[in-house]
Formats: sequence, C-alpha cells, structure tokens
Amino acid sequence: MPAVETARGPVDVDDLGRTYMHEHVFVLSTEHVQNYGAGAWWDEEERTADAVVKLRELVERGVRTIADPTVWGLGRYIPRIARIAGQVPELNIIVATGIYSYNDVPFQFHYRGPGTLLGGPDPMVADFVRDLTEGIGETGVKAAFLKCAIDAPGLTPGVERILRAVAAAHRETGAPLTVHTDSAAHTGRIVVDLLGKEGVDLSKVVIGHAGDSNDLDYLMELADTGAILGMDRFGLDLLNPTASRIATIAALCERGYTDRMVLSHDASCYMDWFGPDPEMLRAMAPNWNYRHIGDDVLPALRELGVSDAQLDQMLVDNPRRYFTTG
Repeated sequence: MPAVETARGPVDVDDLGRTYMHEHVFVLSTEHVQNYGAGAWWDEEERTADAVVKLRELVERGVRTIADPTVWGLGRYIPRIARIAGQVPELNIIVATGIYSYNDVPFQFHYRGPGTLLGGPDPMVADFVRDLTEGIGETGVKAAFLKCAIDAPGLTPGVERILRAVAAAHRETGAPLTVHTDSAAHTGRIVVDLLGKEGVDLSKVVIGHAGDSNDLDYLMELADTGAILGMDRFGLDLLNPTASRIATIAALCERGYTDRMVLSHDASCYMDWFGPDPEMLRAMAPNWNYRHIGDDVLPALRELGVSDAQLDQMLVDNPRRYFTTG
C-alpha cells in the first residue's frame, strides 16, 4: 500500500480520508518570535494549546488530514508541529519543503549555485531532497510535498530559480508540488509553462489560490494541462466572496473538472503578519477559520447540485491521487 509521510510518520494513502489541501498550523517569522515575541505576544504553551483546540474542530467535522505548506519564508518549525500532531492523533498533518518568496532567494543562497560567486550545483535542491528523503533537521519528520510561490511581481530571477529548484527536487523524488499563485495576475500560466518545460508531472501540481478567480476560461485552461486547481481560500471574502467561490466550483463540476479541484481555507491557528492580536482580522474575515467549509461551504455546494460523490472526489480521491507516488 503506498504511504505518505506525516508529522507522526508514514500513513497509508487510503487512510488519509477527507483532506484539506492548504491549511497552515502557524504562519510566523521565527526571528520575529525570538526577538520580539517572548513576554509580549508569544506564549509557546498557550499557542500550542490553542492550536490543539482549533485542529480538533477539523476532526469534529470529519477531516482526517491537512496538508500544511508552511516552508522557509513562512516560519516552518517542525518540532512544534510534531508536538501538536502528537496531541491530535486523529488528524494527519503533512508537512512541506521549499521556499516561499515573491522576489529573491534567501541570502543563504545568493552566493552558491549556478551563476553565483561560488558557483556549483544549486544547494536548494539538495536541501529539499534531504527534507523529503531523510527528514527535516534532526526531527525525523519527512516532508511529503514541495512548495514555492509566484505572486504579482511575476517571474523574477529569484522566483524562477526557486521554481526550477523545486522542479529538480520533484524529478529526483517524485514528490508533488503546490505553488502559491496570484490569480489576478494569472501567474498560474507561468507555473504550468515553466514546470511543464522542466519535466514536472503537472498532475502532481496544485495551482494554489486558483479559487481567488471566477474566470472560468483561465481556470479551465490551467486544469486542461492536468494541473489541480487549489480552491483554497474559503473565508477570505476580501479576495473573492464565498458565494462566488461556490458558484465557480459548481460551474467547474458541471463542466467535468471535479477531478482537478481540491478545497481548503488557507487558514491558520495563529499568523503574525497582521500584528500580535490574533483577532485583528476577525471583523473583516469572520469565516476565515477551519470550520467554514464543513459548516457552510459543503451545504451550499450541495444546494447548487454538487453531489456527495463529487465532494468526495475533491476532498478524498484527488488528495489521495496527488500523494500517491511511484
């Protein structure tokens, strides 16, 4: 039976069950926490306990697995995730490797790799492959997918280098990819073009945040390459209202694209991007939480004629196929 790595070790892909394909546990700057958090707004025990409570809300709604694409640039810290996973054994947390940047590579890679001062092979590739095959740091936890980003600035030299490094790690390991995209700028087109030319199996690529768009022609163009549409920001009505997201998914299901969509919120238990108060965005995005899909979105999709079989395809079958390698 094929298996996928999680924060608690390998799990049979058939046991993943209902899966949300883009949820963070924490989005933090580790330097921010270390230098300005302690004694001010960050309490490790409090935040860990709060995360356990929030993740159990997923379990209560029948979710068995989340894919957490928190990588370098978003504050990945696996010891904390492994500790939390141990306290919510009913939920699988699949972790990622990669780099999240809209512009440049981290300084640690500026002077190493092709075309740099020191030259040589790109060290990012070796780092990603190690995370996938040996484990992350000294944790023993292996990543099971790759993550990178291309936003409104487009294919900057740094973003292109990261994309190509992720593609190389995919070719070496077979690990699937998730790419943050900017739907308004249609950067998903750049992703499928570049990754396709790099020899990536596009059926193993999730176009993250495709659900921010209601442009059916753009979405079908991406899906026709074999790529999977990440309809993954439910609750962020500032970017695209829930009703519009639901109508778009229903329309794509009617057109035969159920097998190329996955659902999620892109939510987190705690995110420091908007300041130390975790409730700062509550008034502007009251539904941006792990409960929204189960409580509100699935019933609304059913009302628009999306069948339970189609929901299972997006929530169970497509994630299982994505994480089945070999």
